Amino acid sequence: MNKQVELKNHQQDIFYFRLRLAISIGFVLTLLGILLARLVYLQVVRHDYYQTLAESNRISIVPIVPNRGLILDRNGVVLAHNYSGYTLEINSNRTTDFEATINELSTLVNITPKDRKRFKKLLTERRNSETLMIRNRLTDEEVARFAAQQYRFPGVEIKARLFRDYPYSDKTAHLIGYIGRINQTDVDQLEENDLAANYRGSDYIGKTGLEQSYESELHGTTGVEQVEVDSGGRSVRMLSRTPPASGNTLVLSIDAKLQEIAEQSFGSYRGALVAIDPNNGEVLAFVSKPGYDPSLFIDGIDTQSWDELNNSPDVPLNNRALRGQYPAGSTVKPFMAMAGLHYKTRSPDRTISDPGYFNLPGSSHQYRDWKKGGHGSVDMFKSIVISCDTYYYGLATEMGIDNIFNFMSRFGFGKKTGIDLEGETSGLLPSQEWKMKRYKEKWYVGDTVSVGIGQGYSLATPMQLAFATAALANNGIGFKPHLVREVRSSRSNESRLIEIKQAFDLKLDPAHLDLVKRAMAAVTQPGGTAAGAAAGTPYRIAGKTGTAQVIAMKQDEKYDASKIDERHRDHAWFIAFAPAEQPKIALAVLVENGGHGGSTAAPIARKVMDYFLLGKIPKPLPDITDKGGEEND
Repeated sequence: MNKQVELKNHQQDIFYFRLRLAISIGFVLTLLGILLARLVYLQVVRHDYYQTLAESNRISIVPIVPNRGLILDRNGVVLAHNYSGYTLEINSNRTTDFEATINELSTLVNITPKDRKRFKKLLTERRNSETLMIRNRLTDEEVARFAAQQYRFPGVEIKARLFRDYPYSDKTAHLIGYIGRINQTDVDQLEENDLAANYRGSDYIGKTGLEQSYESELHGTTGVEQVEVDSGGRSVRMLSRTPPASGNTLVLSIDAKLQEIAEQSFGSYRGALVAIDPNNGEVLAFVSKPGYDPSLFIDGIDTQSWDELNNSPDVPLNNRALRGQYPAGSTVKPFMAMAGLHYKTRSPDRTISDPGYFNLPGSSHQYRDWKKGGHGSVDMFKSIVISCDTYYYGLATEMGIDNIFNFMSRFGFGKKTGIDLEGETSGLLPSQEWKMKRYKEKWYVGDTVSVGIGQGYSLATPMQLAFATAALANNGIGFKPHLVREVRSSRSNESRLIEIKQAFDLKLDPAHLDLVKRAMAAVTQPGGTAAGAAAGTPYRIAGKTGTAQVIAMKQDEKYDASKIDERHRDHAWFIAFAPAEQPKIALAVLVENGGHGGSTAAPIARKVMDYFLLGKIPKPLPDITDKGGEEND
């Protein structure tokens, strides 16, 4: 059988070989093309994105917190400044077991239960990428001990920080205020005002007082460092640095020594004092007694200290000068007299007979004068000097509440003065409209009688009375009160003076002003209700005493302070300006439960004016009593 020999088709084999080769080459080229395209995509198209990722792993952006601006008095005395110290801080993003870490740290550094509580509070309020303080103000020995063992504590480091200090402590607490740790409310407000970027790395912000109202000036501008870090997050070298700009310096109109004398003059009494330059509105002294230690609030006040302050019957956290609202008592009488002259309700020479009480027509109710038996024949001048209640009962009734409201509001009663502090209250100047809105009752003539002597519904703050007194001293021209007189730039050291703003010009009749001012000057002379307080002064004081009831007395009941609980006794007021001819200082003094203005509040004012006008610390005054008779209005 013949075998058929199969012949290979070489041409066909070559064709398939070349086809397989082409497919293989095409496949390889396709893969190379994909690889090249990916390479182009990564290296060209997405270059910036991946470069940023790489840089972020290598470069850390570290904010540099600026130094907070200083606060100085008018003579350059430091009222708020910074000092450096060491803090022990834990990076909340690099530490997992905080409790164990803190327990280990406590073997090297003293960590108190208070420190632990504060840390836990900060932990609940933490923001992203921030370190949290566990201990501040470390000693050099504690710093050295930790530095030797730092390798055991990843995420824990010692930092040099600036701390705020208030040298005058409680004496300026209600004036300067304090800074505190930034909370979520602060963060929200900063973001709302587009300021969050400037607070990166900052832990503190102004909370009260000038620290709060001038936060934008005091904070400064945050700087930034670009730092190269290794895989462990440790700094290797600094790549670039934009330095921070320190906050500006505030120069106040306050005289620190005057402030100190005013505060000390209250002794153990509670109260407030505001002194103003009537010629420009500068506040010379601003006292609320008692005060508190503002440093307690910087890193978060502990529970015990908070309870002591918050539950104290003396209410040290209450800014009495700015927010305290009290019946103004007889200090309103000079303004009432001006109103009576303005509306021609009373002429200067018109006299009334004061039997020691006032009766509304058709009423048997007696409104008593402070002096039993009365003052006899009384004209307007004498009514101010001896503080005759009966005169002003009648004047208020004749003038009517509408005229009283319209005139007194022109002096700023019932309104905020606009001082450069947050939280001011407006007091209360009652009107028919106010009573209907508040109590759904109409206004009665009996309501007007009490308003005439600064009682009833009327309320005023020490700030308001000082402002009104300054305007009266300046012949009816009032300047907006302010505590900061200039802002000094941290960059150029140039000063920007705070603009003096005129609040109003009442265009008062010079003859009316002359009468009231002469009467106020006679208040501090023999026969006046504050004669003792001005004894021996080389300058003349124009003033007005006042006594504000805390609790109502029965019609036939005699006031006896010795039989009344101390906190139910009358408040003592004194308003004044000096020298009477060319006033340089005007003030209002309130002594809570102090009794009579002439014997309690006026001596405080005297000490303040002696220092301000005479340039020396006054000697202790003798026991002062009302030479013109006991005032109880």
